Amino acid sequence: MALGSAGEVVRQDVHVMYLRTRDAVEHIRDGWDRIERIVGTRGRKFYGAMHLPTAEYWVCVEVKAGDDPKALGLETATLPGGRYVRARLKGEPPAIYDQIGPTFDALERVVTPDPTRPEIEFYRGRDELDLLVSVLD
Repeated sequence: MALGSAGEVVRQDVHVMYLRTRDAVEHIRDGWDRIERIVGTRGRKFYGAMHLPTAEYWVCVEVKAGDDPKALGLETATLPGGRYVRARLKGEPPAIYDQIGPTFDALERVVTPDPTRPEIEFYRGRDELDLLVSVLD
């Protein structure tokens, strides 16, 4: 896979509410369906966070003023900022989702990932997402 659109970025911490799932397609899909039902999609920023050491995937939504994560049955955390290598995917769902795994694999071959930070999917829109692999400092 060519990574012509890859580049390094510096990201800020992002405070999120999330659901934990296992790293398996059916669990991840269920997690996305659940969180979208809980918070809706309008005006929200969504993230996926893959924790490689534990094979745990978090379906995340950025916390907004007035959110009550506990009342919604969601956990909270901070997606860590810092240096990341980024690839931007564009395309129609669900086909765009098939590109996520191979693109992360390609990114992992061009940097030494920081094992203390998750790999992040930032859903910029319905048909555009950034894949981010942390860079070991």
